[in-house]
Amino acid sequence: MSSSDAHSPPGAQPAGYPGDYTAHVDTFARDNLPLAAHWPVMRFERPEVRYPERINCGAVLIDEAVEEGHGGRIALIVDSRSWTYAQLLADVNRIANALVRDLSVVPGNRVLLRGPNCPMLFASWLAVMKVGAIAVTTMPLLRAKELGQIAVKAQIDHALCDARLLQEVSLTTAQMGRLSRTLTWGDGSLEGLMASHAPTFNNVETARDDVCLLAFTSGTTGDPKATMHFHRDVLVMADVVGRHLLETTSDDIYIGSPPLGFTFGLGAQLVFPLRFRGAVALVEQPSPENLLTAVEKHRATALFTAPTMYRALSTMVKDYDLRSIRRCVSAGEALPKATSDAWHAATGIRLIDGIGATEMIHMFIASKGDEIRAGATGKTLPGYEAVVLDEQNRVLPRGSSGRLAVRGPTGCRYLADERQKSYVIDGWNVTGDQYRVDEDGYFWFESRSDDMIISSGYNIAGPEVEAALIAHPAVLEAAVIGAPDEDRGQVVKAFIVLRAGCTPGPILQRELQDFVKHTVAPYKYPRILEFVTALPKTSTGKIQRFVLRQQESDCTAKVRVPD
Repeated sequence: MSSSDAHSPPGAQPAGYPGDYTAHVDTFARDNLPLAAHWPVMRFERPEVRYPERINCGAVLIDEAVEEGHGGRIALIVDSRSWTYAQLLADVNRIANALVRDLSVVPGNRVLLRGPNCPMLFASWLAVMKVGAIAVTTMPLLRAKELGQIAVKAQIDHALCDARLLQEVSLTTAQMGRLSRTLTWGDGSLEGLMASHAPTFNNVETARDDVCLLAFTSGTTGDPKATMHFHRDVLVMADVVGRHLLETTSDDIYIGSPPLGFTFGLGAQLVFPLRFRGAVALVEQPSPENLLTAVEKHRATALFTAPTMYRALSTMVKDYDLRSIRRCVSAGEALPKATSDAWHAATGIRLIDGIGATEMIHMFIASKGDEIRAGATGKTLPGYEAVVLDEQNRVLPRGSSGRLAVRGPTGCRYLADERQKSYVIDGWNVTGDQYRVDEDGYFWFESRSDDMIISSGYNIAGPEVEAALIAHPAVLEAAVIGAPDEDRGQVVKAFIVLRAGCTPGPILQRELQDFVKHTVAPYKYPRILEFVTALPKTSTGKIQRFVLRQQESDCTAKVRVPD
C-alpha cells in the first residue's frame, strides 16, 4: 500500500508496514514485528510526514545539514567546548567506521548505548543510525539485572559504553552471555580507534520502515517491553513536534534534563535541533543549579524537563538571566496547574504541557502560546487524532471521561510481545491513561489506569519493586503502589509483611531501601515504607492493590526518608 493511505482495510497490511526491501542483514527486528492484524491504524495524510521509500534518519540529521551548507554552524555545546556540524559529522563517521570494522556490526544488529548525556553518546547514536543498525539507548542508572533483561529480549551483543558505567555491562555479560562485544569511551579505547579511522563513511541505504530504534519501557509486571520505531518515525516526531509545536529554527539552542534513553529526551536534545539545523547544549549532571547556569551561559532558547524540576527551578530563577528562553516544555508526568502557574509567575512563560508515550515515540497532545490552558494537557498535534473510550471500547462524546486512545503517523509496535493486543484496540493506541475531553477539544489528565507509577517523569513498575523487596530475607510479602506527592507527582510506597522474628523499624527500613537500590535502578526504591501484618487479597490470593490505593488517602502513618 502507499504510505499516504490513512488506513488499511481489515485483514490487510497497515499503511507503513514493511515492504519487501530492507537494508537489514540481521533481520531479527523485522522478523519480530507484530502481526499486521495487530498494528494500529496509521495516518500519513500530511505531506510533511511522507518520506522516500529509502531514507536514513542519521543522514538526514547530520550529513544533509553539511551538504546544505551548515557545516560551520554550531551543532553541539558542552561546557566551554562546541562542535560544528562538520566536526560532529567527522566524529560520527569515525565511530561508524569503528562499529563496522572493529565491532563487526552489520545492518540490523542491535547496539546498546550506555552513558550520560554527553557528546560521545550523542555521536554514537547518530553513528548507529548511519550504519543501519538499531540503537538501544539505556538509562545510566540501570543495573545488570535490568540490562540483562533488555539484552536477552533484544538479543544484543554489541555495546558502546561510557567507561565509568562498564561494571554493570560486564556483569551482564558474565551472567547472561550477552553484550560480549563492547567498546568504551572515556578511557581512550573508542577514542583511539576513532583516530585510526577516516572522517568519511558511506551510509547504509536503509528503508524508511527499517527499524532503527528499540525504546524499552517498563511493563506493569516488571517485564520490559521493547517498542520498535522506524527511520521515518524519528523524522515524524521532528516534523510534528519540532516543527508545529515548537517551531524550531536554526537559531534555537535546546537544553534539558531528560536522558537520551527517553524518547522525550532523544527528540528534545538530539533530533529536533539537528533536524532544523539548530544546536543543543548538553548538561551531563542536570541539577537545578547546573541547568539554570547552562541556560544563562549558552543563551538557550528552549528548556525541556519534568514538572518536578520546574517546581524546583521556579524558586531559583530570580538569580539567573533567562531572557533568551522562548519556550519551556513539560513532559514525563502530569503537569499540575499550580506548577504551571508558579512557573508563569516566576518567568512570564507559560509551560507547554504534553503527553507522549514511548509506544508513540513522542508527544501527540499539547498546546502552545495563547492556546495553552493551565491544567489541561492540550489538543491533538497535527496528524494525530485522540478520543476517550468507555470500557466496551466505544468512543465517548466530548465532555466525557474515559481511556485515552490515539492514532496518527506513529504507533505501537512491540517486539514479540503479547501485550501488543492489549495496547492496540480496534486500531487505536490505548495508552493506559484516564482523560477527560472537554467541549473545546482539550484533554485533561485524570489518572493512570494501570499499576505503573510515574515519579518525577520515571516510569516505575510496582511489581518489579515488589520482586526486589521479596528477595530480602526479612520480607515475606510486599505490595507497591504510587502515593501522591506534591513534588514528584507520585512516589513509590511499599507495604511490607515481615517474616516471623523480624522487627520493623527505621534500621530495617533503611536496609530494605538500600537493598532495592542495589538490586534495580536506584530511582525505583520505595521512599515510603509501611510495615503491616497482612495485605488485602482476593479469595484466590491475589493482592488487591486498588484497596491499598483507596486506603492511602486516609493513611497518616507515613515514614519518609530524606533523599
